Amino acid sequence: MPDVPVASPGPPLLWEQHCCLPLSSQADVGQLARYLRSGGSYVSVNVGYAPHSAADVLSLLDAFRRRVADDSRYLLAATSRDIDQAHISDRVAVGFDLEDAGPLEGHLDRVELFYDLGVRTMLPTYNHRNAAGSGCLDAVDDGLTAYGRALVREMNAVGMVVDGSHCGARTGLDLCRSSSSPVIYSHSCMRALWEHPRNITDDQARACADTGGVIGITGVGIFLGPNDPSVEALCRQIDYAVDLVGPDHVGLATDYPFDLDDFNREVAANPHLFPDSYTRWGPIEFMPPEDLLNVGAALHNRGYPADAIHAIVGGNFRRIAGQVWRASSPQPQTPDNRPTRGPISS
Repeated sequence: MPDVPVASPGPPLLWEQHCCLPLSSQADVGQLARYLRSGGSYVSVNVGYAPHSAADVLSLLDAFRRRVADDSRYLLAATSRDIDQAHISDRVAVGFDLEDAGPLEGHLDRVELFYDLGVRTMLPTYNHRNAAGSGCLDAVDDGLTAYGRALVREMNAVGMVVDGSHCGARTGLDLCRSSSSPVIYSHSCMRALWEHPRNITDDQARACADTGGVIGITGVGIFLGPNDPSVEALCRQIDYAVDLVGPDHVGLATDYPFDLDDFNREVAANPHLFPDSYTRWGPIEFMPPEDLLNVGAALHNRGYPADAIHAIVGGNFRRIAGQVWRASSPQPQTPDNRPTRGPISS
């Protein structure tokens, strides 16, 4: 049965579906305190993408989890009820996400391993084709592979949310057809408003909503417009998405990198991962957490009713967690005490 959030008076929960600490075991998790607010927050922190191995991800998770657990401002979110506790106590609940299936290294049992360590969403591909499917920057999108469909089934069984951001349009549509649980686009904008290969089509948005899913409108300047990470630009995207699929299928995710200068150097140094559509406007600008905290007020000023604001700012992604995540706390395991089924190829 879906887990219904605990009702709480006062400000709504804020849900940041994707942000990026430096991908280093020395990263300062104190940066997440920028999400502290009355009403609490949930923040999903990236722990790896296409270039990373399973060992890389496990090292990051170990470091991040220990530092989060040692800081009273934060709460590791094992279940959706932990998010409710953060909402009541004005703390920041923290979970994790993966931006590519590559760190699985073909071992589907690692979905459960990563879930047990706090990874709650994963997207199959990051911009370019891999064993699971095609990316949004591929010239040809061949859709989800047999391995990709097996991956979706495993994620559904484990309780990990399927994420279509960075995937090609056909691959994203296949995700929605294959998944028995709601599919999200964790951090994507609407292509009809701003033509960019990382933005999603109306068909993708409708298919996502048909699964019960949520589109996390993102604060990346080059996805919102010509490098415009303003609250106004974000709200224009929200307006369009709400008109298309309704307020119950729209959320927020800035994709904010706390190592912004290092990120832009990485973009410039890796044109195979970040082509002209990323670099033509110069260093990429992102909406910082402080501006994200103002989105609810901006929606109020645009005439949104309170229930729609609560849904968009946090309630919709909280609903997905209640529907998909496990209701009880997992017991973290390591590769040493978990059996492996071996790699699976497409």
